[in-house]
Amino acid sequence: MKTHTISYHEDVFLMKDNMISDGTQLLAAKLYLALKKLIMLSIIALFATTSFFAQNTGYIDDQTTVTVKTQLAPPALPDYVQPPCPGDGYLWTPGYWAWDVSGYYWVPGVWILPPAVGLLWTPGYWGFYDSFYGWHPGYWGPRVGYYGGINYGFGYFGSGFYGGRWDHGHFMYNTSVWRVNKNIHNTYINKVNIVNNNRMSFNGGKGVMYHPNKDEMDGMHDNRVSASKEQMDHEMNMRNNMGQFHHNSGPMIHSMNFPGGQGFDRGGREMEMGGMNRGGGGRGRR
Repeated sequence: MKTHTISYHEDVFLMKDNMISDGTQLLAAKLYLALKKLIMLSIIALFATTSFFAQNTGYIDDQTTVTVKTQLAPPALPDYVQPPCPGDGYLWTPGYWAWDVSGYYWVPGVWILPPAVGLLWTPGYWGFYDSFYGWHPGYWGPRVGYYGGINYGFGYFGSGFYGGRWDHGHFMYNTSVWRVNKNIHNTYINKVNIVNNNRMSFNGGKGVMYHPNKDEMDGMHDNRVSASKEQMDHEMNMRNNMGQFHHNSGPMIHSMNFPGGQGFDRGGREMEMGGMNRGGGGRGRR
């Protein structure tokens, strides 16, 4: 009986030892699997982060090109109809919000003759910089560069350019994106399937979150040609037109066929321009 009791206790202790050993192994296995899972998730996150920021590598927004500063955010971009191209060689420059001490006013999208063959227009854009909004003016260059990811429409959908191309000294118009008159025959069709309904007019902050890709980064080193006098006069005329100011329920004129030419409302209807056709500062009216 005594021997049996001692043997019984030994069996119990051996059983406990085995249970403790099995529990330790189970715990170790669970910890191993958890650690393995954590490592895998970290690797996936690292690749995802690398992929997401790949377009931003080495980029620091250059505030030295900012020409205008304000504390107020620019309004959303209006939706409007592009007028037909008035003649061969004209390029479309999209409309934008400009700033004056009286507030934001709309500079209509307009067809412009480039200062030289082979040049393309890179639109300007607003950027948010912690305490202010800064305007980076547009420019002419051998390719369309970075314009803040802003969806200006008509071939400027936030990145790149789809309105056409230069070919042996002649501009070829992509009629799936740009409207041209019937007398322009140097055209082609390249359908663009880009869905971008974002109408935000500035980059950063609560606006568009986009940084330049490699091609746009390379384009920052291209030679630039500033906006022409014709373009600057176009902007000045709009500043003198109170109907273009956002606080006056503007804009009235959304687009024009060329600077000082015919203006169009949001739906593409012709407007009576008053003194605008003569290059003056008269107020547009319906």
